[in-house]
Amino acid sequence: MSKSVVISGYYGFDNFGDEAILGILLNYLREKNCDITVLSNNPRKTSRFYGVRSVKNFNLLSVLISLFNSDVLISGGGSLLQDVTSPKSLIYYCLIIWIAQVLKKQVIIFAQGIGPLQREFSRNLATKLLAKCDLITVRDTKSQEFLERAGINSELVSDPVFSVDLPISEKENTVGIQLRDFKSLNDEFLFNLAKNVVENFADRTIELYVFQQALDYDICKKFEKMLKMLSPKIKVSIIQNLAQNDVIIKISRLEYMIAMRFHAVLVGLKTGTKTLAINYDAKVAKLAYEAFLPILNITPDDNFEEAFARLQNLDENALSNFASSKTFEWEVFDEYLD
Repeated sequence: MSKSVVISGYYGFDNFGDEAILGILLNYLREKNCDITVLSNNPRKTSRFYGVRSVKNFNLLSVLISLFNSDVLISGGGSLLQDVTSPKSLIYYCLIIWIAQVLKKQVIIFAQGIGPLQREFSRNLATKLLAKCDLITVRDTKSQEFLERAGINSELVSDPVFSVDLPISEKENTVGIQLRDFKSLNDEFLFNLAKNVVENFADRTIELYVFQQALDYDICKKFEKMLKMLSPKIKVSIIQNLAQNDVIIKISRLEYMIAMRFHAVLVGLKTGTKTLAINYDAKVAKLAYEAFLPILNITPDDNFEEAFARLQNLDENALSNFASSKTFEWEVFDEYLD
């Protein structure tokens, strides 16, 4: 008998990375013949795009009915249980887990990064709920160590996007830059970044990638103006509103990638694109350090010249080999979903 599964995550917000994870998870669940419902900010779009049942994530009655009729709640992937963005989102995702537990449903934490949890209330809330989950899988060692200190067992897995075969294409004379709005991303940093892009890559085409319209577009537009002010003849365009596969194909053809978002860095690695990470979040720093990528930390101590020199000296084969070494163990979920 097939399992009925509810998926809770940051879905329906047009975020490239989260939607990529959802697509990968849905493929696995379909192979298990599961009956699937996705909690989404935009259920009509999610339902149409993925061909699944979807309900509004903040419609409590619809959520309750979906969980009541389910066998399993899958929470994740991504970084849902953190309070840096807002404690409200942490409370929401914890509420969904709590309801499922009250209804005596199996709860799976799917490839999440736990934290940062800056408040004692947040840590207590998350650990009390996680201790009662049936299966916890985390995508980094710091999350696992945090849970170990709380006496909670977890399985360490890679990010699900590592499990997808992505193209390694012939590189074009193009540099991709992926930026998102963030409180520490200031005009001084952007200007220094633009100056170094012009000094190193003025002869190349520059593509600015919008991974989430609400947070990326305005900052990309500002950066485009900076580049043109510094070099009026530079070729620069904003890449937006493309299907996920089309974005991945374009990134696979880049010679260089400069990226803030975790999955922009990851896709760069998977496609053998020389990548420089901009550290706005611990998950980005973890991936960059593990893959020996150059990194900028959005601090006054940033050495742009060194970072760009390291970027240009990266070995494409070493990057793709690192990505190939990361596997996703789907088997750990089988006993809960078969």
